[in-house]
Amino acid sequence: MNELVAVKGRPIAAGTAQALNAKQYLTFMLGGETFGIGILCIKEIIEYTGLTEVPMMPASIRGVINLRGAVVPVLDLAVRFGKQPSDVTKKTCVVIVEIRTDDERHLMGVVVDAVNAVLKITENEIEPPPSFGAKIRVDFIEGMGKVNGKFVILLNVGQVLSSEELGALGTAVQVAA
Repeated sequence: MNELVAVKGRPIAAGTAQALNAKQYLTFMLGGETFGIGILCIKEIIEYTGLTEVPMMPASIRGVINLRGAVVPVLDLAVRFGKQPSDVTKKTCVVIVEIRTDDERHLMGVVVDAVNAVLKITENEIEPPPSFGAKIRVDFIEGMGKVNGKFVILLNVGQVLSSEELGALGTAVQVAA
């Protein structure tokens, strides 16, 4: 027999309540590992082409792209994580992410090796970030999602694309414009 819980004052089955607490994540590959970003901040996924390099930018900034008339900076996540720059292949994509800082919204492209799928992961399938042993900074990790017996590293986009990074990107956009 299903256990009943109340959601917004109405009784529903516990399994349904868990499904309501599920968040959707875009999963992608980077350096042989699977990562995820909440889909609410994903604007679109585009092919890796037409990148314009901007001189004197941090190593993690690959350049800028023209996205329907807007100058959008592109960040190499591998370099941001302290690894070698990503190799560009047929599957390499740029994920356009919207970052909100205070009252402003910024678009940023993020280079990934390949996009996998959009997955629903419930709260009870997400473990807290590890305190040690991760190959990236712990503050970059929102949690560890358990999917089909494997872990997906769920990124904290606000930390990965921090305000210091956005300051450098603002300069890149001004130079490119």
